[in-house]
Amino acid sequence: MKVLLIKDVYKLGRAGDIKKVADGYGRNYLIPQKLAIPATQGALKLAESIGRKATERRAVLNEELSSVAEVLNGITLNFTVKAGETGKLYGSVTTQMIADEIKANHELELDKRQIVMEPIRKLGEFKIPVHLTIDLVPEVNVFVHREGEAVIETETETSETETSSEVEIAAEEVVEEAVLPADAPAEEISPEVAEEEKEETPAESSEVKIKAEEVVEEAILPAETPTKEITSEVAEEEKEEIPAKSSEVEIEKTIEETTED
Repeated sequence: MKVLLIKDVYKLGRAGDIKKVADGYGRNYLIPQKLAIPATQGALKLAESIGRKATERRAVLNEELSSVAEVLNGITLNFTVKAGETGKLYGSVTTQMIADEIKANHELELDKRQIVMEPIRKLGEFKIPVHLTIDLVPEVNVFVHREGEAVIETETETSETETSSEVEIAAEEVVEEAVLPADAPAEEISPEVAEEEKEETPAESSEVKIKAEEVVEEAILPAETPTKEITSEVAEEEKEEIPAKSSEVEIEKTIEETTED
């Protein structure tokens, strides 16, 4: 069947919308709750005016309830229940229980029909939407834990502490990097350069070893008998000096023989 919505219906539509719904849903819920009327020819003529007035009313409600939505988004509710070994509850957590808990701890009164959920029948953590308006749907955190077990909220606090510690460490690292001089940046070594350095290191160590052996040998030699390098030019000069000396000796012998005669 077709109906004309006269109020906003969560997950269905806004006031003034024409929707096709199941007969039972329309006749047994929407129409009795005064959320919709049958989409007759006369009703369709009212659709535009209904939609316009609903938009004005919705804008006012959104502004009024925005602070309530902020509070509900930060709420965490804990329910201690009895449960079996598989985590199935002996009973359930209902929308009325959640509405009562919010009223008792946060002084916010909600209709249980604004809390959109099926009864909770197992242990765990749940995000439960609260329908304030079709535009404002904050979520409440609900923790259902077994009797005798630690409240999950403490685990949340621990994780928050660990997160804040990680943030502080990251901040200290940023400060240390900022203190380092700008002209001494960390040098990145590419894999190719690192490989070349590994290959050059054995050659350099061999050269150093050879130089060290030469120094040791020089240290062992006596200081008064240094090794003398003879260049090719010095050797040539010595060859030229030897014939000259032999010629002088021959001239002296000739003079002595002449004198004796």
